Amino acid sequence: MRRSFPVCRSCGGEHLEMVMSLGHMPLANALLMPQQLQEIEPKYPLDLVFCPRCTLVQITETVPPDLLFANYVYFSSFSETMLKDSEELAHRLITSRGLGEKDLVVELGSNDGYQLQFFVKKGIPVLGIDPASNVARIAQEKGIRTLCRFFGEELARELREKGMCADIIIAKNVLAHVADLHGFLEGMRILLRAGGTAVVEVPYLKDLIDRREFDTIYHEHLCYFSLTALDRLFRAHQMILSDVERISMHGGSLRLSVSHEGEAEPSNSVGFLLCQEREWGVDTLESYLGFGREVENIRASLRSLLQSLKDHGKRLAAYGAAAKGAVLLNYCGIGADLIDFVVDLNPHKQGLFLPGVHLQISSPSRLLEEMPDYTLLLAWNIADEIVRQQTEYVRRGGRFVVPIPEPRVIGGG
Repeated sequence: MRRSFPVCRSCGGEHLEMVMSLGHMPLANALLMPQQLQEIEPKYPLDLVFCPRCTLVQITETVPPDLLFANYVYFSSFSETMLKDSEELAHRLITSRGLGEKDLVVELGSNDGYQLQFFVKKGIPVLGIDPASNVARIAQEKGIRTLCRFFGEELARELREKGMCADIIIAKNVLAHVADLHGFLEGMRILLRAGGTAVVEVPYLKDLIDRREFDTIYHEHLCYFSLTALDRLFRAHQMILSDVERISMHGGSLRLSVSHEGEAEPSNSVGFLLCQEREWGVDTLESYLGFGREVENIRASLRSLLQSLKDHGKRLAAYGAAAKGAVLLNYCGIGADLIDFVVDLNPHKQGLFLPGVHLQISSPSRLLEEMPDYTLLLAWNIADEIVRQQTEYVRRGGRFVVPIPEPRVIGGG
């Protein structure tokens, strides 16, 4: 029997097609305190669907943003990879745009100031906008001007009325989180100065499918973008994708340069990638259906590998208490029967428990203290960074299990 879904978040199309279902999931970033472990956790459907009208891939459930972002546990500054990329982007924009003390850089979803700090160091005025009070407060303590608000058309008009126009707008890994896509993009159009540039980064749908990155599907990520879907979405708000770059961040992302309509033409890289997507079949359901079957195979093979290690007397831990880790563990049914504990570098997470599976989060130092034989690398997107940090664990014989795009073992002294 055909299931009925809400209308498309981008074009309003009513005929959405099922790609795959991850079942009912707890909120991936809803880490638990010890006293909450006996409480019933809310769970929501996690169904991925495709809109044949505009090609947008999206989930069907919209969890109220206040539940997701009011007190956010993801801090970008704890990733060396993220900081290095942010510094390089700031240097590139400062140099190419000749930014100075009379310009304004606005970041939407600015988190703890990890990106804007590199503009502040050069004396360039900034404004961060983020709805999470805890991360906004940390940015403010660093001297980074930050508004604790949800961004949209209303806030953009307020800022314009106060005389604020952005020479640069940065929105990194935030568009997928936005329930009101059109309000957000209209806000960008209003706030962006004539001749200004918006830099937008989103995880790339094609990489997600090719690399089987199913654990990046969770309730905070409402949309999964192809360039085709983005091109149509921005054009609806009189903005043009003037350039696109594929980057490795978050398992494969697109970095877009966006201009007001009439101020730029799409570069050859935009046209080339749009052509590639047409050849791939971006507008046909069949291009997506095999993804669900491959994900089921990963679940079976990963559980089999971990169970075999456990049966042979090996001790197992996991590294990375990010949302993707919670999704992978819950979908694959991996809990305390296989994993003893989880470690994460972020001290704000240590002492808490992952949702659903209720595994305790500790400091990475626990790996050396207890020396589990194998550590499941939940934060596979920064695998190189973690392995570098854990050279002593590897030297002593510790090994990592990397689950994506297929389970494999690395390391071992």
